Amino acid sequence: MPGGLTLPTLCCFLLWAFTIFHKGQGDPASHPGPHYLLPPIHEVIHSHRGATATLPCVLGTTPPSYKVRWSKVEPGELQETLILVTNGLHARGYGPLGGRARMRRGHRLDASLVIAGVRLEDEGRYRCELINGIEDESVALTLSLEGVVFPYQPSRGRYQFNYYEAKQACEEQDGRLATYSQLYQAWTEGLDWCNAGWLLEGSVRYPVLTARAPCGGRGRPGIRSYGPRDRMRDRYDAFCFTSALAGQVFFVPGRLTLSEAHAACRRRGAVVAKVGHLYAAWKFSGLDQCDGGWLADGSVRFPIITPRPRCGGLPDPGVRSFGFPRPQQAAYGTYCYAEN
Repeated sequence: MPGGLTLPTLCCFLLWAFTIFHKGQGDPASHPGPHYLLPPIHEVIHSHRGATATLPCVLGTTPPSYKVRWSKVEPGELQETLILVTNGLHARGYGPLGGRARMRRGHRLDASLVIAGVRLEDEGRYRCELINGIEDESVALTLSLEGVVFPYQPSRGRYQFNYYEAKQACEEQDGRLATYSQLYQAWTEGLDWCNAGWLLEGSVRYPVLTARAPCGGRGRPGIRSYGPRDRMRDRYDAFCFTSALAGQVFFVPGRLTLSEAHAACRRRGAVVAKVGHLYAAWKFSGLDQCDGGWLADGSVRFPIITPRPRCGGLPDPGVRSFGFPRPQQAAYGTYCYAEN
């Protein structure tokens, strides 16, 4: 065709245009190079306290010389904690988690991390990084524990904790500060609480299921947020998170003072239960007891699975509270906790 393009010329032109387009789009094929780590099939690994968890990290092929570095990304701290380093033959653990961590080594390309005796503080985000001096790569995984969130305030009343005191209070009650995602999950499961509390990331929030005027207004239900607050100066309650128990919680009836409650549990080879123990027993063991009982922090509570008349007066399941009676008041039984 005079003045037009021949078919071979047109094909060459289209091939050139296609190549330029894909380079502009960042087509991986235009950037050849080694990619050793396989993407994980599941980025979230579910486990529970006391279990053995495996975080998968697998190489498609091995570089001539390399190391694999496992670390935990600490929320709100902008840092990573080293756990383990291996060269494929030998591995070395670091820090408190390193003593419970090892390589799975199911095959020669396996760099998966195994964590024994999972603890509450193990939950979070992990990074498996391959270092070969040429093109480092990494994959990220999240270890998620099945658990329950509970609001907590001391006997002095609400809004007594700065961030660090809230963190310590949760740990004293067999828990840790909850994350935002844990609070959100608890809200979807029915947690409705008007008092604002610290979360692990350093923000302050509270979950509202039934919107009402004294609880942030009559807008939509959801997680109300005060945003990040000053960790030393500002004071709120705490939202704690705990998981399944290694032992069991049981009720001892009676009209006991707090000191008598401690003695009653000791006689049974147990200790007075902590708040986290009671919530975990309610959540995971179905503990349902319409009797107030002393707990280790001096509060009196009882767990309800099936709401009924004269048993807390609320329509939903939960752990009810009588607050913090006088320790000398002989009016309650006690909840004891015994290790299996």
